[in-house]
Amino acid sequence: MELTMWALRDLAEGAAVLGTGGGGDPYVGRLLVEQQLRAGRTIRIIGVDELPDDALVLPCALMGAPTVFWEKLPGPDGIVTAMRTLEARLGRKAAATMPIECGGFNSMIPLLLGAEAGLPVVDADGMGRAFPELQMETFAVMGVPGSPMSIASDHGDAGIIDAVTNQRMELIARAMTVQMGGSAYICDYPMDAATVRRTAVPGTLTLATRIGATLRQAREHHQDPFEALTEMLADTIYSHGVQLFRGKVADIDRRTVDGFARGRVTLEEMNDPADRMEIVFQNEHLVARRNGQVVAIVPDLICTLNSETGAPVTTEALSFGQRLTVYAISTPQIMRSPEALACFGPAGFGLDEPYVPVEQLGGGRN
Repeated sequence: MELTMWALRDLAEGAAVLGTGGGGDPYVGRLLVEQQLRAGRTIRIIGVDELPDDALVLPCALMGAPTVFWEKLPGPDGIVTAMRTLEARLGRKAAATMPIECGGFNSMIPLLLGAEAGLPVVDADGMGRAFPELQMETFAVMGVPGSPMSIASDHGDAGIIDAVTNQRMELIARAMTVQMGGSAYICDYPMDAATVRRTAVPGTLTLATRIGATLRQAREHHQDPFEALTEMLADTIYSHGVQLFRGKVADIDRRTVDGFARGRVTLEEMNDPADRMEIVFQNEHLVARRNGQVVAIVPDLICTLNSETGAPVTTEALSFGQRLTVYAISTPQIMRSPEALACFGPAGFGLDEPYVPVEQLGGGRN
């Protein structure tokens, strides 16, 4: 499928929904890709089945705190440098790239690289949403090493990380990212197409495009965007969507620490200020508690959406007084295995609460 300008806009908005508050600002990333399309470059999105088993796929992303991207706009040179650096290390040319995660910005980076390097982009990713740390991948859960990994800055710096574990890769890359100014371009988890088929969450770029189109069409036809989204998700591998809360932002505590945007946001119900929801985030939303009771928890998706339009609001864009709807989406089964939960479930973030699927928590909005 060749990406069009209209499909790109739907994809960017839908990816920001799947990004659960993280993955970077969708608007900035979309503009970078639009520049490529206006310059006459083409972007082709393919299913992994369209590649031979031994084809080299290099996932890519922009690493760092999303708050940094607002002040330090990225460009295409860094991600091309990261890919060429890893190709040189491997002694092979990439046949395709793909997203490491869903997210407004990080779903755009592979499209940018695909346009610049003339590579197809695989319709899949390694998180099925966005997570803040590099080892939090379905690839890693299923035994794929993230190293060798390449990292590059906007200043022309580039290097290779050969870490002994995926957790060590995250720690080293995070430290380098901070020294590169808070953001860096990366390619990691190099693998062949057969391994992608076995370990990736499939169809996430297509799903993001459907989500964006659903929200856009609901606005155009003056329909409830949340009801439309719930109906659309029912026939996907993300089968359960539910409104958890609707209110206004009453308090926000957000800071950039060790390369992450960390904090919490508190919303209060418009007609009952005593009815409150608190969401804790580390780049992405991790747990939502209504009046102290958990109503959704990682790895299920917790999304903050504009109450009128359904447009996603990322953690760096949260501000006092915003009218938001908190909307939860169930993760695919590949992300609910015991091994997956050990990697990116509540314990992986130091949360005390156990994982309970959102559809069992019964936290739908009254």
